[in-house]
Amino acid sequence: MPDSKQNIPATRPLKDPFGRSITYLRLSVTDRCDLRCRYCMAENMVFLPKPDVLTLEEMLGLSRAFMERGVRRIRLTGGEPLVRKGIIWLINALGDEVKRGNLDELTLTTNGTQLPHMAEDLARAGVKRINVSLDTLDADLFSEITRRNRLADVLNGIKAAKAAGLQVKINTVALKGQNETELPALLDWCIGEGLDLTLIETMPLGDVADAREDQYLPLTDVLPKLLKKHNLSPSGHRTGGPARYFNIEGTTSRLGLITPLTGNFCEGCNRVRVTCTGRIYMCLGQDDHVDLRAAIRSDNPQVNLNTALDKAIGIKPKGHDFAMKGDQMVGKVGRHMSQTGG
Repeated sequence: MPDSKQNIPATRPLKDPFGRSITYLRLSVTDRCDLRCRYCMAENMVFLPKPDVLTLEEMLGLSRAFMERGVRRIRLTGGEPLVRKGIIWLINALGDEVKRGNLDELTLTTNGTQLPHMAEDLARAGVKRINVSLDTLDADLFSEITRRNRLADVLNGIKAAKAAGLQVKINTVALKGQNETELPALLDWCIGEGLDLTLIETMPLGDVADAREDQYLPLTDVLPKLLKKHNLSPSGHRTGGPARYFNIEGTTSRLGLITPLTGNFCEGCNRVRVTCTGRIYMCLGQDDHVDLRAAIRSDNPQVNLNTALDKAIGIKPKGHDFAMKGDQMVGKVGRHMSQTGG
């Protein structure tokens, strides 16, 4: 792997068969989580045995290999990344890569429960912004959706993150019959807190307790309700992900929409996901993957890893197959979001 004390040159950039440069890595550091969100995980999840999971040192080496190939942004995901033992070590090491100019940005997506005691560590490591998953401000509904009574911890975590100087964006999955009537109030709360909000359509990933079709709330139905109170205008703001952003007149907040079913965003895809076991998924909505762990643990990891990356990017598809046909979701994949990395 490259010498960490040297600037990493961008050689042999990763480019897929459709000419898209791959500059964004979403790296899952664990499949474990301290919540059990109904749309994300089964209540009685079977988690991976420790030997199957990459060590933090292996994840750092993998990240540097991606940087060599032109990746400029890394987002740490899970499961819940902050429950991974020793995770601050990896965050500090990747933060150093930002300081050296080898990365433009290090971010993470979290459920917020660990932020009360970890937000300052993130800020010191060089993390500037985070996404916090929050689907409701109602304590009873939060407990129903997440199967855990942790709303107070999440809200305290958001407060701690703001106090540490982190820019916080709220991610909310729009759920039919659950939080749909609350979404306008949630947007108002974000505006009052000076936070951006991104709404996300539920996706057909893994079998969960509730039928995906029963949960599905198209954002084309949500947007008119938000427009009754707020003037929204398209924004040029980009974070490297799939969200389309809108400025909210009279506020400093933005509204983002992630619409895998009502508005395919695949054309400009610049990202890949790597699971905590070292599988690279070139598309969230496809099952095709390449095993990077075998390359990392081989006798010649640098050569074998680059060969595996070339193979993976060479078969990156044009897009996912998520869609609604009548009342049924199609394009389903078998793995849970927590196993893929958010």
